[in-house]
Amino acid sequence: MNRHPDPHDMVQAASPAGTTPGYMPGWGNDFETEALPGALPQGMNSPQRCNYGLYGEQLSGTAFTAHRPERTWTYRIRPSVRHSARYERIALPYWKTAPCVDPDVVSLGQYRWDPVPHAPEPLNWLTGMRTMTTAGDVNTQVGMASHVYLVTRSMQDEYFYSADSELLVVPQEGRIRFATELGLIDLEPKEIAIIPRGLVYRVELLDGPARGFVCENYGQTFDLPARGPIGANCLANPRDFKAPVAAFEDREVPSTVTVKWCGQFHRTQIGQSPLDVVAWHGNYAPCKYDLRTYCPVGAVLFDHPDPSIFTVLTAPSGIEGTANIDFVLFRERWLVAEDTFRPPWYHKNIMSELMGNIYGQYDAKPQGFVAGGMSLHNMMLPHGPDRQAFDKASHANLGPDKLDHTMSFMFETRFPQHLTPFAATEAPLQDDYIDCWDSLEKKFDGTPGRK
Repeated sequence: MNRHPDPHDMVQAASPAGTTPGYMPGWGNDFETEALPGALPQGMNSPQRCNYGLYGEQLSGTAFTAHRPERTWTYRIRPSVRHSARYERIALPYWKTAPCVDPDVVSLGQYRWDPVPHAPEPLNWLTGMRTMTTAGDVNTQVGMASHVYLVTRSMQDEYFYSADSELLVVPQEGRIRFATELGLIDLEPKEIAIIPRGLVYRVELLDGPARGFVCENYGQTFDLPARGPIGANCLANPRDFKAPVAAFEDREVPSTVTVKWCGQFHRTQIGQSPLDVVAWHGNYAPCKYDLRTYCPVGAVLFDHPDPSIFTVLTAPSGIEGTANIDFVLFRERWLVAEDTFRPPWYHKNIMSELMGNIYGQYDAKPQGFVAGGMSLHNMMLPHGPDRQAFDKASHANLGPDKLDHTMSFMFETRFPQHLTPFAATEAPLQDDYIDCWDSLEKKFDGTPGRK
């Protein structure tokens, strides 16, 4: 059981000078936490009367009959039906949802973007979301979308939840706070957070401006990959994931709640903060993870392993061994393989790969792929190192070499990713990216034994 924070913690947390969040370690744990002593029922979920006059309510992220149901019991000041009223549809034109195929946009190609610049007008978590690609179909709960977020102001008595998806958030610049129904999460570059489908939250700016990447997952929830022969250790270890302790707001103030549902946005007006969960228990909760704790595994003798060896999280599909989404991390690591071309090899595969650079230099693209930038190599399109990376790796002295000050990631999906009009016409697209392979020359020599 966690500590019992001041019941007004989250009220204070509405300003950046507020309380420091508390966390509980573990991935997929069945947590229990209360912000007031005795608020959490013991031995049962739904007593006739809850302590403190609270309402018991369950939030389910899977079907009740799932093999391992994901659900959390909450004990709150008001039931959620009091945080929902008549809805009006609103427009958030830069946040797109699959299927979103613009006939005037060509998605077939190798693309790369410079960092999306901050806009002159104030933007919050909703108005600052910029969709780059979409894949699959939200209505059948398969596929994903990739976004860049630009945040220069906090949400003020504004709340949001997505009925469409869980969000994987990857900061690149600035610090933000997720004030959620289940507690507080502070997030900074080199960390990630997962915000579950259906969870209500507010996003506050701690240090700005803030920019980062979001993978919107329409399908089954993210999980740790099966390690197979790697065994029980390395990659992302469960103990390094942190879920928030309970904290609540009891504030009577006019507020808005925006809901994303089947790609549409609807807003309702209520008279209080919806972040009123005093205690909760379950395994369906937000979490954060420090990417600096990821322990990479690689070849220690020869050859370059598949990039799947760097998978942090995977969202399964209905096909065994084929992910709806993989989240893959390329961070600092030693290269020691003998007689081996060490950067990623040239390849063309069924998965489409959207990459983002958190900081530093990516070994396969030493020029042009800058911090905050993105690239897209769609399914069945060839790609690989540019001329500079190829020449350097082909003639390098193959002693132990550490890739340092580097952290890039990949949102990989089995679906083709379609560019949005924003990605094609407004985002800072590098028109000359495709030319980075032009100088690769024919080296063929038919002389036997020639390398």
